[in-house]
Amino acid sequence: MHFIEAIKLAIDAIHSHKLRSFLTLLGVIFGVATVIVVVSLIEGFNKYVDDKIANIGTNAFSVQKFSIEDFSSLDAYEQARKRNKDVTMDDLAALRAQAGVNHIKDAGAQEQDQCELKFGKDSLIGVSLVALTANMIEIQNTEIAEGRSFSPSEESGGRLVCYIGADVAEKFFPTTSPIGQKIKINGRPFEILGVAKALGSVFGQSRDKFVSIPMTTFLNIYGARRSIQLLVASTSASSYEDAIDEARVIMRTRRKLPPNEADTFGIITPSAVNRLREQIFGTIQVVAIGVTSIALVVGGIVIMNIMLVSVTERTKEIGIRKSLGARRKDILRQFLVESTIQSLVGGAIGVSIAWGLGKLVSTLTPIPTSLPMAAVAAALLVSGGVGIIAGIYPAWRAAGLDPITAMRAD
Repeated sequence: MHFIEAIKLAIDAIHSHKLRSFLTLLGVIFGVATVIVVVSLIEGFNKYVDDKIANIGTNAFSVQKFSIEDFSSLDAYEQARKRNKDVTMDDLAALRAQAGVNHIKDAGAQEQDQCELKFGKDSLIGVSLVALTANMIEIQNTEIAEGRSFSPSEESGGRLVCYIGADVAEKFFPTTSPIGQKIKINGRPFEILGVAKALGSVFGQSRDKFVSIPMTTFLNIYGARRSIQLLVASTSASSYEDAIDEARVIMRTRRKLPPNEADTFGIITPSAVNRLREQIFGTIQVVAIGVTSIALVVGGIVIMNIMLVSVTERTKEIGIRKSLGARRKDILRQFLVESTIQSLVGGAIGVSIAWGLGKLVSTLTPIPTSLPMAAVAAALLVSGGVGIIAGIYPAWRAAGLDPITAMRAD
């Protein structure tokens, strides 16, 4: 029996028992759909972290008061809170002094708070107030959709100027240009210089509801006794690690730390954020996929049971085929192909359902989803493997039937 003929016979057998075949596939459909949904949610989250959270800037890393390890436990945080010193503008000046000398290309600073905006009779609360040095535009690759950002002279002079996010522009200036207009930030008038390009949202939280002002202006108004976040850019991707080492030496020297003492500051890189993500979600991912894969095992058992029933029902057919010259391997192939096709069809339906659910979830909720083709291919391979494993015993039993005894069966 040729393989193509075995496929035709399998399709005919499945088609002649549509309802039974569908019920047989439910276990595989449910198992594959559940696993793919879990994978798409985890992959979507990972992609979000990579694109919108861990993406600090081009060849950039952060220097701040706390490291990621300081948040690993309450005790670690309490120790770091007592031990670590504030990161200040003087630290920024020390890093900037080394810019262009070795591996550090540039360094900037930022700080964030909440504020209330007003324009005329309209107001907007819960707005992110982002204080930046002028060079942060280049370090963070911020794109200005309209107008411009503030200049170094405006920043050093403490000017009351700003650029706003797309949501703020839509709220206050839906039909007119905001450039040159003045809005009040916590009661103080600031001139709008530009509008940043829309960034979208992260887990349902808008990234465009902000206003950015010069760092010097922020410190003059809200006080300089605070810890700020520094962003340092390396000269190239190849010098990234060297720039981190250089920044660490500068910060340790300023704090007069001996060689055997731990850092009293934190250096955060995208890889550190990703490691934290893997620590938190790695075990969850393995457990979730393992638990949902139980449905695939159940689906395989269902296929095996139905195939055994099918062998019993078709005993006479098997006897006739053997009496007409069908070999043992032909019967074996026929039933293995049938179980594999059933399982593959169930896997394909499960993938389709999971893809649709993922699109629905990402459309109706802020939860991100992503379905990599590797996961689709793996799901189909696994479902096909389940069909082969589940069909081995029924196929072996069918192939071992004595033709004379089989033909006498009712």
